[in-house]
Amino acid sequence: MERLPRSFFEDYTPSVAKRLLGQLLVRRIGIRFLSGMLVEVEAYRGRDDPASHAFRGETPRNRVMFGEAGKAYVYFTYGFHHCLCVKTERRGVAGAILIRALEPLEGIELMKKNRGREEVRELASGPGKLTQALKIDRRLNGEDLVRSERLFLARGKDAALEIRDSSRIGVDRGLEFRWRYFIGGNQFVSRGKPKT
Repeated sequence: MERLPRSFFEDYTPSVAKRLLGQLLVRRIGIRFLSGMLVEVEAYRGRDDPASHAFRGETPRNRVMFGEAGKAYVYFTYGFHHCLCVKTERRGVAGAILIRALEPLEGIELMKKNRGREEVRELASGPGKLTQALKIDRRLNGEDLVRSERLFLARGKDAALEIRDSSRIGVDRGLEFRWRYFIGGNQFVSRGKPKT
């Protein structure tokens, strides 16, 4: 399995987001591997993006967004679930991509156990669902997705994908940015709808 190199992430965040579709997220728990193909992502930048955690500058919570590309930014939201982002851009420039949905490929039985659900469609079709399925929480915040053995990104199959875009889900600012990208027709894309 070929890992994505750091240079893959050191670019303009929306461009990286589009290229992430079809790539693989891999989680190792003990001797077991869980993986899925990225089918939906959202790009977030810094002071030019009012929907971003980094809009008002660097804080202890969002520090990873200003660090080295290819690191995991994991945060807890709505008092209920964790979200996984991947840091993009060069050091000192805020940027991250929220992983919104995966198509499960490997370790599906363990994902079902982690989620308490049997329907494969429901295992990772949303940001909170996928972190629960893959057992991702704040302990993985700052994890190096280029070098880690516990959580990393790898190349998917080279295939032509129908990439669609929209404004982002669950935000009420920055709606002019069509920075949500997803694979058209894929059943594992989340059901959330962006505000208009």
